[in-house]
Amino acid sequence: MDSLLPMGRDVLASQPFSRLLGAELDGFSAGNAELRVPVTDELKQQHGFVHGGVVSYAADNALTYAGGSVLGTNVVTSEFKINYVRPAVGEYIVARASVVHSGRTQAVCRCEVYAVGDDGENLCAVAQGTIARLGNAKTD
Repeated sequence: MDSLLPMGRDVLASQPFSRLLGAELDGFSAGNAELRVPVTDELKQQHGFVHGGVVSYAADNALTYAGGSVLGTNVVTSEFKINYVRPAVGEYIVARASVVHSGRTQAVCRCEVYAVGDDGENLCAVAQGTIARLGNAKTD
């Protein structure tokens, strides 16, 4: 199921911002990705919740991984939207993304972000985005 996982982890390790956040790729297969970010004090806002930018990062990167799994590694996010549904409180957040539809040059993906703690998983955000393939789709 996770045949893409070693390559995906190499890509994540090459992203300085992902390393800064301590992000880990827990699952990566055709059409799906799961990204985890440990919650540290440095990633919280003034009320003790995980900062929305960190939640947004997790959704964006998971969406891009999911899209890249069907389009190839040379991809970027062309747009995405996120809805925060509950404050993220817990030991870590996990973003699970999947491809809804893909063509030759783009993939529409959706993602759910959960805060995970002693009380289990709690949905904290939902996102949808379009992942675009860079370069010439016919030759790349």
